[in-house]
Amino acid sequence: MAGNSQRPNRRTSNKKGAQVGSGGKRRRGLEGRGPTPPAEMRKGHAKNRVANARARQAARRPAARRGGGKGTSELVVGRNPVVEALREGVPANTLYVQQFIDNDERVREALQLASDRGGIHLMEAPRPELDRMTNGLNHQGLVLQIPPYEYAHPEDLAAAAYDEGEDPLIVALDGVTDPRNLGAVVRSVAAFGGHGVVVPERRAAGMTAGAWKTSAGTAARTPVARATNLTRALEAYRKAGLMVVGLAAEGEVELQDAAALDGPLVLVVGSEGKGLSRLVGETCDLLVRIPMPGGAESLNAGVAAGVALYEAARRRRP
Repeated sequence: MAGNSQRPNRRTSNKKGAQVGSGGKRRRGLEGRGPTPPAEMRKGHAKNRVANARARQAARRPAARRGGGKGTSELVVGRNPVVEALREGVPANTLYVQQFIDNDERVREALQLASDRGGIHLMEAPRPELDRMTNGLNHQGLVLQIPPYEYAHPEDLAAAAYDEGEDPLIVALDGVTDPRNLGAVVRSVAAFGGHGVVVPERRAAGMTAGAWKTSAGTAARTPVARATNLTRALEAYRKAGLMVVGLAAEGEVELQDAAALDGPLVLVVGSEGKGLSRLVGETCDLLVRIPMPGGAESLNAGVAAGVALYEAARRRRP
């Protein structure tokens, strides 16, 4: 009759307790799973979602805009590179520190430098997020985010010089791909009273952390412009009344004999290996060579620009 079923394991009362055949699962479930992980590492927790969202946002690198504007953001990875970048004053907006990181001297110095400078956000992130942000590089628990560089427009450099009542002195780089050479040129431009540097948008070094470090802080006050097409930018300078002088081993005159260096000037420097490209060379008003009695075949872009800038600055002295 109803309520008197003889099927095994059927509950016939309301009394609670372990059921036949449970295998002790409830008892094992009460044993616990160890210490509770921090909120940032617990999947589904609000803090975990926030940490992941911030890390994803930092990993996004905006595309460069044509004709000036912002470049691409950059990540400096590893304890020594991060500390060196902070020491050299490389601009940064966020320092990511791995959770539960081994706190050695470099980590402590990085945190102290970031705190002293101000304006740098300190973010703690789980290791998997840092691995994803850096595409698996050996970040050693420290990642420094460099904001996109604010490039000027080539026309702005000459306009700023005229606004100060000075003849423009600008360096244009053709095919220079080493950021350290770019940083060295920026430093020389600042040292000899120049008004900025122009780089092409494609196949050229940009203002990365390496360029900032080599510039020894002068990049903060020396503008760098980005040209969509370097040849057209040089032609625009010529139409504006600037003399475009290229440095080349086959130059028509030696540097010290070039009378064009004492007026509105654009010095064009090519790469150490290939020199000036054909179109850029044809756009120049004059090609000059640096005399090298020691017999060296060429100079790198940073050294060549420094020599030419010194000669131009010497001519401009009152």
